[in-house]
Amino acid sequence: MSAVARPASLPPAGLPGLDPRWSRLVQAPDATGVPRTWHLLDTAPGAGAGEVAGTLVCVHGNPTWSYLWRHLAAAAGAAEVPWRVVAVDQLEMGFSERTGVHRTLAQRTADLTALLEVLELSGPVVAVGQDWGGIVATGWAAGELEREQAGGRHRADGAGGRLAGLVVANTAASYPADAPPPGALRAALLPGVLPLVTRSTDLFLRTTLSLPRPPLPADVVAAYRAPYRTAADRAGVHGFVADVPVGPDHPSRPALDAVTDGVERLRAAAVPALVLWGPRDPVFGEAFLRDWRRRLPGADVHRLAGASHLSPEDPRFAPAVLRWLGERAVGGAPAPAAEHAEHAEHAEHAEHAEDAQRAAPEHAQPAPPPWRALEERAGDDGPAIVEMRAHGAGRTVPWSLLARRTREIAAGLDELGVRPGQRVSLLVPPGADLTAALYAVLRVGAVAVIADAGLGVRGLTRAVTASGVDWVVGVPKALAAARVLRWPGRRVAAGPVDDAVLRAVGAATTLVQVAERGAHRLAAGAGLPPEPGPAAEAAVLFTSGSTGPAKGVVYTHEQFARVAAALAPATRTGPGAPLVTAFAPFALLGPAVGATCVVPAMDVTKPATLTAAALADAVLASGATSAFLSPTAVVNVLATAGGLDERRREALAGVRELSSAGAPVPAALLRRVRELMPLTDPRTPYGATEVLPATDVGLSEVLAAGEGEGVCVGHPVAGVVVGVAPLDADGRAGQDVLAEPGVTGEVVVGAEHVKDHYDQLWATNADSVRVRPSAELAAALGAGRWHRTGDVGHLDAEGRLWVEGRLAHVVVTADEVVTPVGVEQRAESVDGIARAALVGVGPRAARQLVVVAEAEEAVTGPVRRTTVAAPPLARAVRAATGRNLAAVLLVPALPTDVRHNSKIDRARVAAWAERVLAGERAGRLA
Repeated sequence: MSAVARPASLPPAGLPGLDPRWSRLVQAPDATGVPRTWHLLDTAPGAGAGEVAGTLVCVHGNPTWSYLWRHLAAAAGAAEVPWRVVAVDQLEMGFSERTGVHRTLAQRTADLTALLEVLELSGPVVAVGQDWGGIVATGWAAGELEREQAGGRHRADGAGGRLAGLVVANTAASYPADAPPPGALRAALLPGVLPLVTRSTDLFLRTTLSLPRPPLPADVVAAYRAPYRTAADRAGVHGFVADVPVGPDHPSRPALDAVTDGVERLRAAAVPALVLWGPRDPVFGEAFLRDWRRRLPGADVHRLAGASHLSPEDPRFAPAVLRWLGERAVGGAPAPAAEHAEHAEHAEHAEHAEDAQRAAPEHAQPAPPPWRALEERAGDDGPAIVEMRAHGAGRTVPWSLLARRTREIAAGLDELGVRPGQRVSLLVPPGADLTAALYAVLRVGAVAVIADAGLGVRGLTRAVTASGVDWVVGVPKALAAARVLRWPGRRVAAGPVDDAVLRAVGAATTLVQVAERGAHRLAAGAGLPPEPGPAAEAAVLFTSGSTGPAKGVVYTHEQFARVAAALAPATRTGPGAPLVTAFAPFALLGPAVGATCVVPAMDVTKPATLTAAALADAVLASGATSAFLSPTAVVNVLATAGGLDERRREALAGVRELSSAGAPVPAALLRRVRELMPLTDPRTPYGATEVLPATDVGLSEVLAAGEGEGVCVGHPVAGVVVGVAPLDADGRAGQDVLAEPGVTGEVVVGAEHVKDHYDQLWATNADSVRVRPSAELAAALGAGRWHRTGDVGHLDAEGRLWVEGRLAHVVVTADEVVTPVGVEQRAESVDGIARAALVGVGPRAARQLVVVAEAEEAVTGPVRRTTVAAPPLARAVRAATGRNLAAVLLVPALPTDVRHNSKIDRARVAAWAERVLAGERAGRLA
């Protein structure tokens, strides 16, 4: 490579976010011993500017420079006990010296080592890197560890030497020698293309800077381009790409392999590590993240939803790093103060005091694993699962067949190569096939990933991809989507599939064939693999995504078994008590408590497809007297009940237990249910994917409780403790959790069946367990775990919980903090209002309350477009709510979540209402 030398210089003044006091030029020898001049950002020149917790050595990738770390530098310097940030411009890059030398990975790592020796950093050092700078930083960290161990300065747990931790973002731990160039680099490395896009023009630079979402501001883009104005300036950009070690014979292949070996040494020494990831990266995709997780299984991982390649640009990045340093006590650092974490995910919870989450001790009597119930009933020919069909006969699967098929599939999966800890995505409709596949996956020790089609194509793709699945078991339609959307994992087809379809969807085999191979194996005397332990991961269940991207919720085998055990009393079901379920979790967990599950003729992922006739047919076919439906399913059952014949109406009249969950259920709806099913006291268990169930209540108790602020969801179920983290004047919930009545705050739930953690969401999980319970609550919880639900509510004098909405939907005005549900309920009591959403419009100092509502056509007539409510209706709503509403808007429909079709997307409503009232063209709301 021909290159032109150029001396180092300081950046121009006025670059946004860059404190000019940080810039300095430092001379240090390079890998060959030749003196070179580096530009770097240093927030504490000379390391003598007061106490620091340690030093973050930050290494940029290509084609950026130390400007990438300005947010981290600012946040680290503002911490209660600041961290010094040393962010280098690698030689040939940024404002460091252009030496005219093509630098390889080995040279860059040696260059960094020589520079840091000159800087004589004192105290703990954490290596931080992104893109190929992450490889350089990791290489330095591994080398530093080796030097410390050789000098006897490093203990086996990774403590005691200068190296205190590693933070990597969108980079590689390894790269196979036979792999093609990663992602977008493939085109750049084509013959003749590389110099054109990297050096002759700034196309490579501009493409990289276009990746963040939302787009970088123009002045920030200009700052990144500042050191790369000419072809000579960009020689290092060209050389960096050329040094990507593609193929076994590339000169930098040995150096990259050495870095990979170094990662293993870091793992063995238990060096604390944080992996922060932008999932929308076209260069370092999901395969690189899976590789990091495999090589550093003890690392904390946090996915920055929506972020791309330049993940340090994301406003959540710097707070997450500082929180991690404090949470993990890296270098003895304290947790950062809350005022510096305002951009962190769920920062309203981040008071940054000691984490009160405790590890559960060993249980004297562990809950039996889900498959044990099947084994115990292997000789029972009674019905285990009844599948109804809209047209034609359904299918009844006895316990004996379900138990045998589960064992056969487990043996077949083991033979196929499914191993403990591997992740298996199950994309099969609820029923016998899904139940057998789920229990078989659990039995072999693999981790079941359950994300249903109710998330929508984008949500399901994000869930499956983010989980890093190794296998996908699905019906042909799901596997076809998996192939088109390039979901990871080997594929197994479920349901009737011929060879042509098998080839079309890219599946290696079918679930039937897996079971057949397992049957042969068992018949030959082979056994199943050892049972997984209670602390091993069992399942990843996904939240509804109603308030952001769906989160993966990880349960261990012990916790998963305890969820099943807790559901039995909540649904009044068990052995000899069949349950009609139009709610997937209960269809899957019912057999674990010995309950016969009846799946009505409907699409379970679309609750509104359940009709009264289909529910009645399921009751008639099974003799069930219990049912569990989502609120949306209940609404459609009531809406279609008028067409029932006498036989079906009598069947529903015999139902004694009806439960509904997924969203708060209004008492008026429950009264209508009792008209159709007069023997039942309709119940509404409350909970979440992270803790199900938490409380339970029947209509009679709701009526006895009377009017209140929000929806009464009853008393905690056995083994559950409920408290409230009070809201402050800014609508934020702190760490203190109380059980005092009448205090409004975030609902906090404790139980033994609470989730283990969020999958690859370290910061989110830390927020969800950050509590400081009162002594009373701590004693009541015992061995359980805490979870912050994100709901707001209060406890009444009788110990009942009232839910008042989501924390994210609380409206904070200049004068008060308003929770939405109570206001919405009072608005819905007005004739003409079917369903309402309360939102705030405008800046906080002048924020106004607005109700956006669906109208009752019988009163208002059809509403086909957005309209302002007529003055009499608006006056009635204002009077009922007791609020001086700025406006009452009527719309054809309110937007809801895709899974339950019942949770209103208030954030979307608020943004839309803001545009409408500003006179902008807002478009359709739903």
